[in-house]
Order: sequence, then structure tokens, then C-alpha cells
Amino acid sequence: MADEKLPPYSPPASSKSSLTSRPSTGSLRAAHPPSPRSPSRHPSVSSQQSMADILSSPPKQEGVPLRDWRTVKVGELLSNRELLFVDLDTPVESACQTLIDNELSSLPIRSSPNAESVCGTFDYSDLTAFLLLIMGLYQPDEDEDMSSFEELARKARAGSTIPVKLVKDLGKKDPFITVPETEGLAKVVEVFGSGVHRIAVVREGTNQVIGMISQLRLISFFWEHGRSFPAIDQLYPRSLRDLNIGSGEVISINGDKKVLDALELMNSEGVSSLAVVDNQHNVVGNISTWDVKYLTRSSSMPLLKSSCLHFLSVILTDRGLSDGKDSYPVFHVNSQSTLAHTVAKIVATQAHRMWIVETPSPASTAPPTPTIPPAVAVPPPSVLSPLPSPSPSSFPITAPPTLTAGALPGAHISGRLMGVVSLTDILNIFARSAGLTPVDPNEARRQRRRSSSSSMRASFDQGSRSSFDLRELRESSRSSFEIRR
Repeated sequence: MADEKLPPYSPPASSKSSLTSRPSTGSLRAAHPPSPRSPSRHPSVSSQQSMADILSSPPKQEGVPLRDWRTVKVGELLSNRELLFVDLDTPVESACQTLIDNELSSLPIRSSPNAESVCGTFDYSDLTAFLLLIMGLYQPDEDEDMSSFEELARKARAGSTIPVKLVKDLGKKDPFITVPETEGLAKVVEVFGSGVHRIAVVREGTNQVIGMISQLRLISFFWEHGRSFPAIDQLYPRSLRDLNIGSGEVISINGDKKVLDALELMNSEGVSSLAVVDNQHNVVGNISTWDVKYLTRSSSMPLLKSSCLHFLSVILTDRGLSDGKDSYPVFHVNSQSTLAHTVAKIVATQAHRMWIVETPSPASTAPPTPTIPPAVAVPPPSVLSPLPSPSPSSFPITAPPTLTAGALPGAHISGRLMGVVSLTDILNIFARSAGLTPVDPNEARRQRRRSSSSSMRASFDQGSRSSFDLRELRESSRSSFEIRR
């Protein structure tokens, strides 16, 4: 494995600012669990136990055999959990409920209930775009017919049943890629390190989809079995600065801005989460497309007009009620944080990225549990109910309670936003350290923001010996492509 020292990390002078000045997704948790599959609850940041050992290295395993991770078959990562599907004609409301009830980030789509192959995915980016469409704020591409979108929005507002096939490509997505269950992880890591977030796994010699693998699942697998993979294990003690990992092209939103502004920003930029910052650009929270589940009923529409700070308080209150205790996620690291520290936080919070802040984030100790500010009660996430036409009368005259950034838990334990390190960045480092050639993560980000991949489709032909030209991920903005022998 190549072990040359990468150029030193240089934090940006300032991050990209949006809207006056990017969930996930995933559950908000704090400390690293013994195993990502452990049924036990994650401790909150109020836990008094020291996190120094937890965040310094992967879980200890005695007598584990050493392995070359590049030869591990992708089928080994598949869960025994039943794979859930939706069909092209499944109502959006039902697909949304399936995501929420099963705590899934996406669902594979079949053309019919008996079909074995998959034609795409439905996820929270589609749901976000659909909500914006209903509100009259969706911006289609220049070559798309605006009238068809207006008609779809009109039917949705009238309460008509909308099938998944009409909304599955509204959100900006990766190309849809399939790999056989016998494919080695070298190819998968190279693809994930190029910006693709999930792949479908098919039965050898068939088109039958038997599982889905995400970047987060792969990162968790490497962390849980870290001692088995010395080539990766030796990267964990190095700092983000030393590894030159992360990006300064971070997109954030001021906490005083409306939730609707955050949804528009995530949709237009093709990102799944945003850092919420105060006027000094300190990180005070995180909003992701995963949080759209709190906005799926007409009764929760006032939240769209509330501030991002207020929305954060609603999310934290709901999680406190669900977990039976106060908790606040630690979504930030700094340039001196080790890769192990960063990955441990990602696995613990089930986040897709960590914000890089100017000041050190807490490692060995945790502050007392801050009081979660009172929030307006909202119905539990449920199916999309008919939404009224967007108009001033759709929203209450009285605004939600005003919150300040300093009132939120964690407002004083983060620091000034300087950059972001994502799952793509980490898997890109794993790929390059093994001599693979993934696409540059920053180029992948720019491509993801530039285009919707509604027509992008890709697959590995099982048994193929030809290499996957990852440049096609950059060059296929509006075209389909397929990898053949």
C-alpha cells in the first residue's frame, strides 16, 4: 500500500456562504458504540464517561485474522434484514411512510411487484423536491417542460394520488449502479470514493437485486472490523490535516433563515445536509433531507415558515421524547482530529459528514447536558396528507417562538465553520492509499450540484474484467451509460 505523506491540509480562509452569509441523515447520537449493529442505545453527550479511548481507534478484537480488504466480497456486507421495495405505481404517501417506519434512507424501485430488477431509487431528496414542487418553489432544468410540473403540483395540492414514478427523479441523484454479490470491495470503494452514495447488489449471473450497500454501511464495516484490515487501520491515527482530507467548499445556512430556504438550498445544490450557523459562522446545528419527515403533513406546514433554529429545537425535542433523555449530536471535528476520531463520530451519529470547525471539538470530556429549549409540538412523522395551495392564508398569522443561536444545545461547544469532511472524502483516501484511482471528491461534488441524474444509469457487468472509467461520472451529465465487457 502506498504510504506517502499527502500534502498538508490548509483550512480555507472562508467557506462558501449562502442565503446571507452543506442527515441524513440518520439518528442524532453522540458517543461511538461498541458496534454499529449493537441494539443498545447510544449515550448522549451528557454522559460522563471519557470518550478518549472510544474515539482513538476501532473496537478492539482479539485474535482476528488479517485480511486484504480489497478482496472481501460485497455480499459479505449485506444485511439479513428483508430488502424492502416500492413499485413505480406505489403512491408517494406509501413510499414515504415505508421510509419513515423502517428508518431507511432510500428504497429501490421495481417496475412491477414481480420484477426482479430495479429501475431506480426513491429517497428523501425526492421527497424534498416534491415538497418544494407543491409549494411552487421547484426549479426544473431549462430543457424540461414547466407546465408538466405545474400540473403535477396542482394534482398533489388537490389531494390526488401521486405515484412514485412521477417524483423519483425530482431530486439530484447519483447514477444508479449495480454490482454482483461476488464483486470485491476494491471496485466498490473506488466508486464510493468518487461520490456515489449507494449501490445495488445483484445475484450472480442475474438482474435480481438482493441488497443495497451505502457509503455509511461500508464505513461502519471497516470501523467494526478495523483490526482485520491493517492497510486501513494504519490511517486512523493520522490527522485530517496530515491526510489533506476534506473540502473548504462547504454550504451553510444562517439559523435565522426559514426552513423553506434550507430545503431550497439543499435541493438546488444537490446536497443532503446543511450546517446551521450563527452570525459569527459558528456551527449550531445540522439540517438534512432526512428531517423532511417532520414536514410531511399539512398540519406541520407552519414549520416551513419557521427559522432553522426553531426547527432544530423541534427535532431535538422529538428525539428527546423518543430516546427518553436529552441528547445532542456532535457533528463537528477540527483539522487536528484524527481519522479515527472522525470516523467514530460518523458511525455513532450515523451522519454522512462532519463539519470542520476552527476550534477543537470535545474529545476526552463532555459538557453537562444543556436544556433543550421549548418547541411547538408537531404530529409524529406520517404519510403526506393533502397540502393546501401556497398562499399567505396557508400559514398562521402568529410566528413560531423566536430562538437565538445561543439558546440551542451545543452552541458553545463547536466553533467557526471552516470546511467539511464527508464519507466520500474518507473512502477516497482508502481508495487512493490502495493504489486505486477514484474521481476527485471535489469534482464529484461539483458534478452532483450541476446536474440532475434523472437519465443517468450505470451498471457493472458481472464477471467483467474491464475497468470502470470513473471519468464517465463527470462526463455523463445528461446521458446514460453502461459498463460492458
